[in-house]
Amino acid sequence: MKYRPCTLAYAVKHASASALSLALLTGAVSALSTASALAETAQAAQSINFAIPAGPLDQVLGQFGRQAGVPVSVNASLTAGKRSAGLRGAYSIEQGFARILAGTNLSVLRMDNGSYGLVEGVASDAALQLDATRVNSVGLGRTTEQTGSYTTGAMSVGTKLSASIRETPQSVTVVTRQRMDDQNMQKLEDIALYTPGLTLRKTGGERPEFYSRGAAIKTIMIDGLPVAYDSDTLGTSTLAMYDHVEVVRGASGLMVGAGNPSGTLNLVRKRPTVDPRLSISASAGSWDDYRTELDVGGKLNDSGSLRGRFVGSYQDRNSFIDAYENKRQLLYGITEYDLGADTTLTLGAYYNREDNPGADWNGLPSRVDGSFFPFSRSARTAPDWTYWNKKNRSVFAEVEQRFDNDWKLRLNTTWLRGDLEMLGGSLYTDQNNDYHLNIGRYTYQHTQKSVDAYASGPFSLFGATHELVVGASFRRDDTHDGPGGPGIGSDVVIDPINFDPKAYPKPAIDNNWSRAGREEQSSVYATARFNLRDDLRLILGSRLDWYAYEQATHVDIYSFGDDYKVTREYTPYAGLVYDLDDTYSVYTSWTRIFRPQAAQDASGSLLEPVTGTNYEAGIKAEYFAGALNATLAVFQLDQENLAKSLPSALCGPGVPDCAEASGEVRTRGIELELSGELAPGWQASAGYTYAAAEHTKASNSADKGARFDSDTPYNVLKLSTTYRLPGDLEKWTVGGGFRAQSSAYTSFGVKQGGYSVADLMLGYRLNAAWQLQSNLNNVFDKRYYQNISNSWGANSFGDPRNVMFSVRYTPDL
Repeated sequence: MKYRPCTLAYAVKHASASALSLALLTGAVSALSTASALAETAQAAQSINFAIPAGPLDQVLGQFGRQAGVPVSVNASLTAGKRSAGLRGAYSIEQGFARILAGTNLSVLRMDNGSYGLVEGVASDAALQLDATRVNSVGLGRTTEQTGSYTTGAMSVGTKLSASIRETPQSVTVVTRQRMDDQNMQKLEDIALYTPGLTLRKTGGERPEFYSRGAAIKTIMIDGLPVAYDSDTLGTSTLAMYDHVEVVRGASGLMVGAGNPSGTLNLVRKRPTVDPRLSISASAGSWDDYRTELDVGGKLNDSGSLRGRFVGSYQDRNSFIDAYENKRQLLYGITEYDLGADTTLTLGAYYNREDNPGADWNGLPSRVDGSFFPFSRSARTAPDWTYWNKKNRSVFAEVEQRFDNDWKLRLNTTWLRGDLEMLGGSLYTDQNNDYHLNIGRYTYQHTQKSVDAYASGPFSLFGATHELVVGASFRRDDTHDGPGGPGIGSDVVIDPINFDPKAYPKPAIDNNWSRAGREEQSSVYATARFNLRDDLRLILGSRLDWYAYEQATHVDIYSFGDDYKVTREYTPYAGLVYDLDDTYSVYTSWTRIFRPQAAQDASGSLLEPVTGTNYEAGIKAEYFAGALNATLAVFQLDQENLAKSLPSALCGPGVPDCAEASGEVRTRGIELELSGELAPGWQASAGYTYAAAEHTKASNSADKGARFDSDTPYNVLKLSTTYRLPGDLEKWTVGGGFRAQSSAYTSFGVKQGGYSVADLMLGYRLNAAWQLQSNLNNVFDKRYYQNISNSWGANSFGDPRNVMFSVRYTPDL
């Protein structure tokens, strides 16, 4: 909540009036103030019937303010992790606050303007002198819906401790619901496109991959629970069911266990609310893109102890690529039930289906010398009867038990199944540099089961209060793929530039291929935040993992596969945050992650896992009580134990291929980011990343010092903003985005220069319920490849200029 100078006071200061008129004016102000104070006092003393169920403290306070008819400002750093037993019965405003805040060590103060703000400890008159922006902040918490903000007040993606961006000693970004709506983000690909530090690659139309700091993100999280990211089967057009997406860059082994040192995304689901809500939206855009969405929820019984929410969406669109369509549907439901004042049970499920007729397997090729063919952006090099269809089903359950000493116990479990049905065409080149079209049909079935249980809360040591999280988790991923195989007689030589998608009949399939595998990971972990002083916090974490992987592939009468395990792999975490003042903090952190590998040494033993060690330091700022966050970070990421192939003569008996763990890669870089409210009505997100990776050790000495992962540009800049116009134009919102990156190239000689893309947004609020919006993307119709690859495919054009018109109806229920 922002405040401007009172118009009346401004007039008194600047008017050239006589002493009499000034006296009359002062008397009028005094009378109005006295009358207002008497009215507010009477309102505060009046008993009001409240019916507020137990829940997170920030939500309970928000409902209290609405039922009492008074503005309540909530500081997320004070309410983070705290809950309230709610309030039922007739109470005055002061009595209600006292009961809601009982046991929280928080107090409430009434400001001169009639609003209420939180302070820590016992309220005092001196607290009334705090800056209005600080006390009466926007009250950001973990939930970002209806805040209108591009930032958040609390998150847990870095360490599992609830903390603000400033309190997290790593590079983190939060893409809020407001930002997703403003930029019309519909799928995870959009998150990667517009989030600082992330890049998007697509090895085919429906296989997006997300990269950070030179490595692919292989594990994501859903409400803090790790899930393997499988681009083949996992649907990505599901953002309608999420409140926000938290992104941490760099090694995140403490959160996910095994993986690459790239980072992770935590997708935070929308939750039920006691207050009824309804949102209906419809949109239409370029390439016959039509989409509808329904979001409805509220209490399901009189007391509000049972709450539910449902989200459904459907999209039917063509594409700028010939004979390529998308039909996508999502059904999501979630319920919360307060079994008691201190126990909440959550049950939910979702179904997501994505049918993609015409989707390609790889992409467009380049010439064998690395240069690009003169393709139109609508071109394809696969027959038009191809498809890539995904179907996801998931159920999940959570139980949270809260204790009187502010400790809580949480059990979280999920079951997720991803199915793939595909028929596609890909290209390859032979020794004569001829291009061959290869047809294949495959079915995948991947089932993931995850369980996580942890306890968290405060503890006292050496006269100070600290925080601790201790838990254990288990995850299993079963793959049952097949039958599948190549098209019989479908391997033919083609001319890519004169390819006719309708000239190739659909072949019969030789179903000679199948694959089965299992990945298991068991973990125990602990994280503690020590408040060494009021301005100094030390975060220490540890994790032990037991990891096992096996996979067998069968082709005709032949079988081959991998089988390896890792026992008690240790992952450390250390971070230090020092507050320079109320606005700025400096931090440093060090952590690791591991990734098992199937390579064998000369004796046939598995090589040690690849390890990624992340060093980071920086300064963070929190302006306007967290409404605006800024970060400047420098980092170094070392990957060690990369396999280096050895000559077969050095391999022992029965070991046809062997290697040694000697390859090393170092990535160094800098990141700058700004997110949140720059001024009343002006939201912005801006980020710049420079990341340079090179071989510090390599199998070929000539490669030492050479660039690693050259597909990823060294420099990436991303900006987005919206501004609600003031005065008579306050119903209008204008905005835009800009992203730019430097050149990139592949080891096969394919190179693309740097490019930039600009977007525009215009919104108009007809009234409190109706919102109109238009988004114009790639305003200048920049022609570029979203990603580049080798000569036989996987070059994918970025979207040409396109527009989307949307209307949203959100009545006040």
